[in-house]
Amino acid sequence: MMQLSSIAVLVNIRAGTAAGHPRIVDELGERFGAAGRDAEIIPLTGNQNPTEVARQAATRSSIIVAAGGDGTVNSVAAAIVDSPVALGVLPLGTLNHFARDVHVPNDLDQSVRVVAAGRIARLDVGCVNDDVFVNNSSIGLYPSIVDLRESLRADGHAKWPAMAIATARVIRRYRGVTVSIDVDGRRCHWRTPFVFVGNNEYEIDGRKLGERASLDGGRLFAYLSPRLRAYQLPLLLLKSLIGRARQSGDFTIVPATELWIGVGKRRRVRVAIDGEVRLMHTPLHYRIRPGALRVVVPA
Repeated sequence: MMQLSSIAVLVNIRAGTAAGHPRIVDELGERFGAAGRDAEIIPLTGNQNPTEVARQAATRSSIIVAAGGDGTVNSVAAAIVDSPVALGVLPLGTLNHFARDVHVPNDLDQSVRVVAAGRIARLDVGCVNDDVFVNNSSIGLYPSIVDLRESLRADGHAKWPAMAIATARVIRRYRGVTVSIDVDGRRCHWRTPFVFVGNNEYEIDGRKLGERASLDGGRLFAYLSPRLRAYQLPLLLLKSLIGRARQSGDFTIVPATELWIGVGKRRRVRVAIDGEVRLMHTPLHYRIRPGALRVVVPA
């Protein structure tokens, strides 16, 4: 186990629960002090690049804490992957998928104590064209929804109503993408509403829908639904909730350590990476990087 000598906490003050705590920066310092650890608390402002801030903090600290949501976790992970510096997580975002899957508690005092205890595991990350993701990456439906959501938010809609409106509109009219996937020397062609690539395997059925049992299995999992149109996806979600999605045959699942995805004749395509949308060159090169990220986890 690596001995942690210093802690830097990058606080996304605009993240879900952090936005409602005007004293969050002072409170975090106090909570780490109560847990017996000194910590440098660094609030992230809108004009800063979180990955660059994390890189700078990593020159003086052996653990960098992402205090925010999955986007903040992604930014810190990108800065310290393949380094001796460890990632800590304080789940202050709205959904906190990564924190849930590594079993970091939602309670702030408890998650601070996890970081202070300093138990480290080596976990996998995924990469697409060398950009890191800790949860997943996708093309097709979801990036289109995010683009419309942000347009609606710019027009004054709140985040979740904008997401609901954008989802309804896109699902109604979206026609899907034509993709070619090269894996293990084979090439397959599909038309699908989405391609979702997970860092390790996601549960697609039942009460653990969307969760991962492990983040150190050393494989990516690509999920498609080539038999469905976008407007049929709400029914697929219902099948997932009642535990019938896998047996329905509506999912095609491709496990791999590396794969290439072409998108029709497009040279560039919008790609979601841990919830953030970026424009990337095709073909998209996905690969797993086993054990590349040190993460502070509960005992």
